[in-house]
Amino acid sequence: MAARARYEEIYSRTKLASGLILFTFLATHLINHTLGIVSLQAMDAGSGLFKFVWRSWPGTLLLYAAAITHPLLALFNWLRRGHYRGIPWQGWAQLALGLCVPPLVVDHVIGTRGLHEAMGVNDSYAYVLIVQFVQEPLIGLRQNILILIAWGHGCIGIYYWLRLKNLSERIWPFLFGLALLLPMLATMGYLSAGRAVLLAMQQPEWLEAFRSSLNWPGPVANDFGMRNVDYAYQGMIGLLAAALLGRMLAALLRRRRGIVTVSYPDGRKFRGLAGNLTVLEASRAIGYPHASVCGGQGRCSTCRVRLSGAGTADLPPPDAAEQKVLDRIKAPPGVRLACQVRPYGDLAVLPLLPAGVQTRMVYGANSYAQGSERRIAILFADLRGFTKLSEGKLPYDVVFVLNQYFKAMGEAVDSAGGKLDKFIGDGVMALFGIDEGPDEGCRRALDAARRMAEALAQLNDALKMDLDQKLRIGIGIHCGPAIVGEMGHGSAMHLTAVGDAVNTASRLESATKDFAAELVISAEVAERAGSSAPADMEWQRETVALRGKSESIEVLVARRILPAPAARDMTATAP
Repeated sequence: MAARARYEEIYSRTKLASGLILFTFLATHLINHTLGIVSLQAMDAGSGLFKFVWRSWPGTLLLYAAAITHPLLALFNWLRRGHYRGIPWQGWAQLALGLCVPPLVVDHVIGTRGLHEAMGVNDSYAYVLIVQFVQEPLIGLRQNILILIAWGHGCIGIYYWLRLKNLSERIWPFLFGLALLLPMLATMGYLSAGRAVLLAMQQPEWLEAFRSSLNWPGPVANDFGMRNVDYAYQGMIGLLAAALLGRMLAALLRRRRGIVTVSYPDGRKFRGLAGNLTVLEASRAIGYPHASVCGGQGRCSTCRVRLSGAGTADLPPPDAAEQKVLDRIKAPPGVRLACQVRPYGDLAVLPLLPAGVQTRMVYGANSYAQGSERRIAILFADLRGFTKLSEGKLPYDVVFVLNQYFKAMGEAVDSAGGKLDKFIGDGVMALFGIDEGPDEGCRRALDAARRMAEALAQLNDALKMDLDQKLRIGIGIHCGPAIVGEMGHGSAMHLTAVGDAVNTASRLESATKDFAAELVISAEVAERAGSSAPADMEWQRETVALRGKSESIEVLVARRILPAPAARDMTATAP
């Protein structure tokens, strides 16, 4: 079992390395095509450097080893699967595109490098363009379609590889732009160079020089090309037939291993051959919703499960790659990656993340999204007397006023560097310091309170003709430990916080009614804010007993939230 885990690691690394080599070759080929926008001479000059790299002995060894290894590994991976249910559309698209590449590329390879190595043909860009652009335009069209197919296949692979890296969200715009721009420029270069060749062929001296430099051996070259293309096609068909036969034999051998049962929390069960499918594949086989952001590559941790049952004793230990992921998420004993575990005995599995988990929730800059305890500042704000204020108004007017209020409060929170959690009725909940720490969070929360008060004053001024009385607000802020993570279901999944600190902040907001105040903060908020705490406000220190808490809490009360000093100075000096 340990040997199998080691094999899987070698398989994954070899497939990735070979894919990156082929993608690099294709990217440099497209860059060379792009030079055709400049001139045919620039294209040929770039081709010299391209051939120097890829036709050297190291380049040749890497390229053809990757060209043979990558499709064989991909084919083996697809044929060894126990089923094909639950595969995302990107996986099917990548498979379809990849299968199209070998039969489309083989005649181009034989007609260029094959003839060059076997018969000394000078496969310059002029030669290729005359064949594809002048003599056989359909071949040229097919080769350009091939480039798009291979590029699309490679881009999907790069996406699956990079989307879980820490910097992925920052570099996606650049990579996406490059993925679109490079094949477009390459096609433009190809067409521009093809037009240049058409014009050059009208010059007898250029055509004569081209023919003398081509070193074309005559009909024997055509025979060589057609014969070897036929051999290549026959080899592909034979390889595919051998792979299908091997799949049938492997299925017969697997049936001798016995039957295992994988049980799920909702009562569903999967019954299959021991060691055949991973737990993730078993989930997909019975249609059980199971998270897997990385597509079952053992990199994202979203498919992790808690395992129990007699079959746990038969499981091999995690390999180095799986253990690295488990260490990163600090997984307790009994938790494994479903995509890496192949049961050899009966198991009960409990998926630990919802099926709709998104890439941004995995790890990296937003690692808290999967759930962690953090000391943060929590702000609650609520309109005072809005129910009475809305009596007698049309529903449209109520919705309009509330939307204006929510917009103003949301912008105040955003500008202060907070994360707007939710709107609750006519109330607001916001979080501060998730990434920056509690001290900075408290400073930003107090800044947000001031901005909210200023925004409300501006809103009252703007709506004075529509309101019978001014809108008033009460704000409570507390700092303490809370569980922060993406919670909810489906489209309602969002970043939020739960815990005693959240309840305390909510009750401090309610306490503003008892004190007839606009702002109540806990003493810890004032201490952590330090010199940034608004000393210009008139604070009243109180000790209050909050509902549901056995001990009293020390708070600071501001009956009125004053604008920032700079704002007051501007108001005082305004004409």
